[in-house]
Amino acid sequence: MSKITWEKAIEIAINREIEAASAYRQLAGKAQEGAVKKLLLDLAQEEDKHKEKLEKLDWSNLPEEDLTRPVDLGLTDSLVVESLSPEIPLQDLLVRAAQKEKQAATFYGSLAQATKSTRLKRLFRYLENQEKSHKLRLELEYERIFLPED
Repeated sequence: MSKITWEKAIEIAINREIEAASAYRQLAGKAQEGAVKKLLLDLAQEEDKHKEKLEKLDWSNLPEEDLTRPVDLGLTDSLVVESLSPEIPLQDLLVRAAQKEKQAATFYGSLAQATKSTRLKRLFRYLENQEKSHKLRLELEYERIFLPED
């Protein structure tokens, strides 16, 4: 892994949050169903909040590493979404969003493994856990709506 600084790591994370918020807003603009549009806009706002949090984050206020990792329900991991058309059903939207959060968590986990810097490793684990928490939230919503208990 090439040498990466704290500032560069934060910049990468901020850019990923900006891209995610933009993608959610773009999909919301195409969404036909009100509930889907609202969910997409809520997700975009959540990404905006993460960006703001990252902009204020420095080494001194980085939360202690939480040894408990968010639970991964795995509900959406093997599901396939054919396309992200404007008429995307809510179920496919939740699956796709959860899969994107998993990709982000995997990205940060890979960076954490690749760096020798304890400080950067801690940052990347923090970011990985944030993304895993987002995925859990989406999967819990998926479970509530599409896998109700009898």
